[in-house]
Amino acid sequence: MTQSKSIVNSEGVAVYPGTFDPITNGHLDILERALAVFPTVVVTIAPNIRKNPLFSTDERIGFIRDALPQYGERLEFAVFEGLLVDFCRGRGASVIVRGLRALADFEYEFQFAHMNRRLAPGVDTVFFMTDERNHYVSSSLVKEVASLGGDVNGLVPAPVAAALAAKYKKTSAS
Repeated sequence: MTQSKSIVNSEGVAVYPGTFDPITNGHLDILERALAVFPTVVVTIAPNIRKNPLFSTDERIGFIRDALPQYGERLEFAVFEGLLVDFCRGRGASVIVRGLRALADFEYEFQFAHMNRRLAPGVDTVFFMTDERNHYVSSSLVKEVASLGGDVNGLVPAPVAAALAAKYKKTSAS
């Protein structure tokens, strides 16, 4: 029988990567559940200029920090481009946290998890299924609804809903 190795290293650091443009209640659910398992979670914000982000990285970090003030220093932030496993190794993290909403997410994440494992055998991916209330919510969908004047309250934290309304009000007035 093989002995299993704990995925939590001595620091207990997990990395939750994403663009989070904007953070949704689904993202926050995954993040809180990861914080229930790991002592420290580093949220890596991908600037991803190919996606033309609506919010700056500082705004995105602020939204997350404001939504989860109770976690204080257990919640860390970094802006990172490049191979995620390189960031994990450099930070001493042995776990990547990912959320799954639907079967399509699984297929996409499955490929990345295997590639990351090949590139860095000491870094595993842990998946959390989203709460059923959030399984259809994505940042792209939230932005689309907000851009058309729809109500996104309940899908994102209140400050994010207000910021979306302000951004799209300016855009439509231009």
